[in-house]
Amino acid sequence: MNSSKEEKIFDKTDLSILRILLQDARRTLQEIGQEVGLSTTSCWSRIKRLESEGVIKRYTIEVDPASLGYRDTVIVQLNLESHTEDTLYAFGQVLATIPEVLEAYLVSGDYDYYIRIAVRDTRDYERLLREKLYKIPGIRHSKSSFVLRVLKEESVPV
Repeated sequence: MNSSKEEKIFDKTDLSILRILLQDARRTLQEIGQEVGLSTTSCWSRIKRLESEGVIKRYTIEVDPASLGYRDTVIVQLNLESHTEDTLYAFGQVLATIPEVLEAYLVSGDYDYYIRIAVRDTRDYERLLREKLYKIPGIRHSKSSFVLRVLKEESVPV
């Protein structure tokens, strides 16, 4: 595997700690250590190592979008007119300014981008298309799909 970052090997304890933190990052060192069979100090050392190695990038919260009024998710598949480095960069910069855009991926295949967008409803999506997305120069074609149900959602396979 040719990767710029060297792949590290993690033991079962490291992976168990990560699973616990992914589920609830507010768990105490004592609780985590007890669950994985380590002392608080050993547990703290492992977590600090995982942080310093860049495995744990940050601690955050997860917010329910529906509780803020964003009841629908739309997956947009999109093609651009041009594929120059400048065009791709400019498109990505504009997407980053749209709060409703949750994720955007430059992909291979039939479309250039897959974009996950949070909206309040179909009217809100229509507004977002008119006022924001379709004002971005260089869009050739897009196809939208509303998410009916989330079957699985994970950030990393541990």
